[in-house]
Amino acid sequence: MEFSEVVKKRYSCKKYDGRQIGEAELQAILEAGRLAPTAKNTQEQHVYVLRSAEALAAVDKATPCRYGAPTVLAVTYDKDNGFSYPGGKYDSGAEDATIVATHLMLAAANAGVDSCWLNFFDPDLLARDLGLPEREVIVMLLDLGYAAEGGGPLPNHDSRKPLTETVTYR
Repeated sequence: MEFSEVVKKRYSCKKYDGRQIGEAELQAILEAGRLAPTAKNTQEQHVYVLRSAEALAAVDKATPCRYGAPTVLAVTYDKDNGFSYPGGKYDSGAEDATIVATHLMLAAANAGVDSCWLNFFDPDLLARDLGLPEREVIVMLLDLGYAAEGGGPLPNHDSRKPLTETVTYR
């Protein structure tokens, strides 16, 4: 699919039909995340593919927003392995994991897989219930699946502010 079409068609799916995505689609999505750039190429991200009943139950305990998706990707970063910026206020972990997550989300749309970026969850509870290492921080969850009948973009999906309101030239 042409990139501009991927960007236009992608929306946050809030109702899945329960069908599992294919292995080829999943691998293409994961590969796109692997290829994402990270600061100084530290590659401190880790992606957990959550499909088991136990893992999905942990997701459901941490958030009401799985919407019936049969696969959830948990994107994390290693807080001990990021690049620290001058001044020490910020490090690259969260932004690098976000770049990876964006690649995953757009690759899903390109593969015909619906998704929803979730940040409404309890990351500490989920990390504990999944048994993640203490050094890993969950940045986001990405629901993956196929929209159920009647599912689709929210009514305001195509409503966007003009560039004149969101971009400033100096």
